[in-house]
Amino acid sequence: MRSANPVLTRLDDVGRTERQVLGAADTMTVTDVVSRTVGLLLLTGATAAVAWVVVPQAAWIPAALAGSSLASLALVLFISLRQITNPPLIVGYAVLQGVLLGVASRAFELVYPGIVVQAVIGTFGVFLGMALLYRARVVRATPRMARLVAGTLLGILVLSLVNLVTYLFTGRQGLAVYSLTARVGWLPYVFSVVAIIAGAFSFILDFDLVERSVRAGLPRRYAWYCAFGLLVGLIFLYWQILRLLGYARR
Repeated sequence: MRSANPVLTRLDDVGRTERQVLGAADTMTVTDVVSRTVGLLLLTGATAAVAWVVVPQAAWIPAALAGSSLASLALVLFISLRQITNPPLIVGYAVLQGVLLGVASRAFELVYPGIVVQAVIGTFGVFLGMALLYRARVVRATPRMARLVAGTLLGILVLSLVNLVTYLFTGRQGLAVYSLTARVGWLPYVFSVVAIIAGAFSFILDFDLVERSVRAGLPRRYAWYCAFGLLVGLIFLYWQILRLLGYARR
């Protein structure tokens, strides 16, 4: 079964020959994935904290954030499609996202005090909740779920890009409202809720793929790849929860 996460999906394409020639000491474990995921999260959080304090408030910040978001997306696709397991490049993504998170989160916090803590708690709450559901086998990864979640996330990605480009060139806000004070209709609420649900269920597929990849004996370096995929999922979920909370507090 393939993961709905576009990063972790590429693990299914690792050749059998590469797996078979490795000894047991050279294959990845769940502990490898967990340790690298935690390390990337700590680095992202530390970078966000520094950016929160250091980067000044300025009129050019929104445009810079939009451009940086597109650059981050390009980096995600590059790492995913090329199956890159190079730690420096993955660490670079974590640092870039940390800067984006720090600057954007501070902007939200200035308008809606306490919203960042709520979004962080919500993000990790959803992640841990899905992990418990997966561990207890309450929710199982199935081919039908994989197709549904993957299709939903792909649609969200395409619509988000169209919405962002439209906003940059026309100033119009549709599925996502980028202004922190503008009125919000019902459509952005629905879009954010669907994105959060899809992001949450993608973790079930990611956990399943990581578990099966460990059993298949993938090379240890792919633990970086798995950690990167989980980081991408967590950041996506955080943005969606932060945006939804911002809508609700207007």
